[in-house]
Order: sequence, then structure tokens, then C-alpha cells
Amino acid sequence: LHLAALNFPLSGDMRADFQCFRQAQLAGLTSTYRAFLSSHLQDLATVVRKTDRHHLPIVNLQGETLFSNWESIFDGNGGQFNIHVPIYSFDGRDIMTDSSWPQKVIWHGSTANGIRLVSNYCEAWHTADMGAMGQASPLNTGKLLDQKVYSCNNQFIVLCIENSFVSDPQG
Repeated sequence: LHLAALNFPLSGDMRADFQCFRQAQLAGLTSTYRAFLSSHLQDLATVVRKTDRHHLPIVNLQGETLFSNWESIFDGNGGQFNIHVPIYSFDGRDIMTDSSWPQKVIWHGSTANGIRLVSNYCEAWHTADMGAMGQASPLNTGKLLDQKVYSCNNQFIVLCIENSFVSDPQG
């Protein structure tokens, strides 16, 4: 399953699932992508289909492995990943080195186990109000689920996950 970033940072007021869907389409990707966020409807840990959570590696858009599988992100260690494996945006830029993302922080709105934090997810990702808070993770920690709270007016990285694996019928 591919993990990619949106092509620009967003504040806490976002239509992230739509953005993930749209940017994946524009990049010519045929599978469905969902935001790597807990929402009012769903915990982050359940965004990927149950049948795909254990056996498929999580890779970047170049096919390099970030996690052995979806479940390993939520084992309580904060989603530890190899910071030497780049995470690319849908338009092919490395989010850790590209200046389009001045703050190397990702929104997630979750506990370390991928459960939604209703007090810290920018009112279900509907507000960029300075007084509202969102859970996010500075990527320099090497964790996708580090537990830091930021004001929703910050413009941070939003990740998207391919939420179901579709094998190539020509394959």
C-alpha cells in the first residue's frame, strides 16, 4: 500500500479525503486513497481494509518500504519509520527536503495506537481556528504518530494512504 503526501500543506480546515482522492487521480494512480487522519467517522487505525492490514507492506511512491504492514504503525511505538526512506508527494517531491513544506510535521489526530482524539483533531478537520487544537507529529522524530498538540491554524503535511490493494488485472 502506498503512502504519499498531498502536494501542499494544509491547516486544520481541510477536505483531506477528497484532496487525497483528487491528487491521486491527477497523478494517474487508480486505487483509492484516504487521508492518514482520524476523523469523526473513523479511527486512523481502521482506514485500511481489514483484509489488507497484515500482509501488505506500506511503501512510498517509489516502492521503498516504510513499514512492514499497516498494523505495525499502530503497535504503540508511535509509528517509527526509517527517516532515510523518503515520503513523496503525489507530484513526486520529497517532503523532508522540499521547501513547499516548511514545517516537517504531519497532522494525524490520533493516539499512538491510531484511535481518534476528539479533543485534538481540529473539530473533525473543519477548523483552522487558532484556539482549536490538533494532534500532529514532527517527522524529525522518525515517527508518524508522535504525540504533539498544535494550533489548527498551522499549515502541516497531510499524508494519504492507499486504503485497498487492487492487483493489476493485466499483471
